[in-house]
Amino acid sequence: MLEYRYDTQLLIEGENLDEDAIHDYITENIKGDCLIAVGDEDLIKIHFHTNTPWTVLEYCASLGEIHDIVVEDMDRQARGLKG
Repeated sequence: MLEYRYDTQLLIEGENLDEDAIHDYITENIKGDCLIAVGDEDLIKIHFHTNTPWTVLEYCASLGEIHDIVVEDMDRQARGLKG
């Protein structure tokens, strides 16, 4: 059993985005692990394992336009099912 079930990935497109501030907010406010927040002031790629992917999506949507959203169930994948 995985501690954090959902592999959540997306892009945030906006203005004056700060990857360090986004990383810190997610780390401090959303339970999970394996966080990657990389990019520049116009585009940030997020990768995060969590049990509440909707909170990641909601926060990121507050920063700009989100797209290329992928939420995969790693527990199902570990059991050989489609994630």
